[in-house]
Amino acid sequence: ASPMPTDWLTLAELAEELDETLGRVKRLLDESHLVASRRHGAPRVPSLFVLDGRPLSSLRGTVIVLHDAGFDDDETIDWLLAPEDSIGMAPIEALRLGRKSEVRRVAQSLA
Repeated sequence: ASPMPTDWLTLAELAEELDETLGRVKRLLDESHLVASRRHGAPRVPSLFVLDGRPLSSLRGTVIVLHDAGFDDDETIDWLLAPEDSIGMAPIEALRLGRKSEVRRVAQSLA
């Protein structure tokens, strides 16, 4: 199954989207509120990770769980965007619907 389609925002686009400075956006990345892929050069963040002009609030705990399980940033993004049978949809979709405890439970089982 293919990953959920998403736009990819550069850090400058993200700063605009969040109405924040670039420095603040980098802090959000450092603190795992958001996660960026560097696969295609400059870091980019899936637009699905932003909701109503803010980083998706339930994302951070899930990112931390995945990092603790040994996932790097790209693997974390891939897991969030890929359909997950045990959830019935992509984890990012479930997070956007408020199903964070379910997503975290599955993420913790990956460790």
